[in-house]
Amino acid sequence: MKNEDLIKIAIDSMKRAYAPYSGFPVGAVIITKSGKIFTGSNIENSSYGLTICAERVAIFSAISSGEREIEKLVVVADTPEPVSPCGACRQVMSEFGDFEVILANLAGKYIKTRVSELLPYAFKLER
Repeated sequence: MKNEDLIKIAIDSMKRAYAPYSGFPVGAVIITKSGKIFTGSNIENSSYGLTICAERVAIFSAISSGEREIEKLVVVADTPEPVSPCGACRQVMSEFGDFEVILANLAGKYIKTRVSELLPYAFKLER
């Protein structure tokens, strides 16, 4: 699937965000190595620490459905430059590999990167 198609899916997911406090909706989509697609949007809470980002919603949806191998994650928001995941999302992403990440905005700009570039010294437990 083309990056532009995945960005459109992420934009659709962004429209389902629940962001009454920040007014900053974010959408995400994951494609797994098996070809399955999972979406996420940020969901805020009046107790701000309970808010969950779009990236983690998509990742947790994939994992809870039995997927373990992520091929690509796309994240999009209405920002001047392509949006970047927060630190918590980067750490969660690193748990599931060094996959491709597309950072995008509504103006059509996007950047291709990888988890290892976003979080070069990720915390990892030796197994």
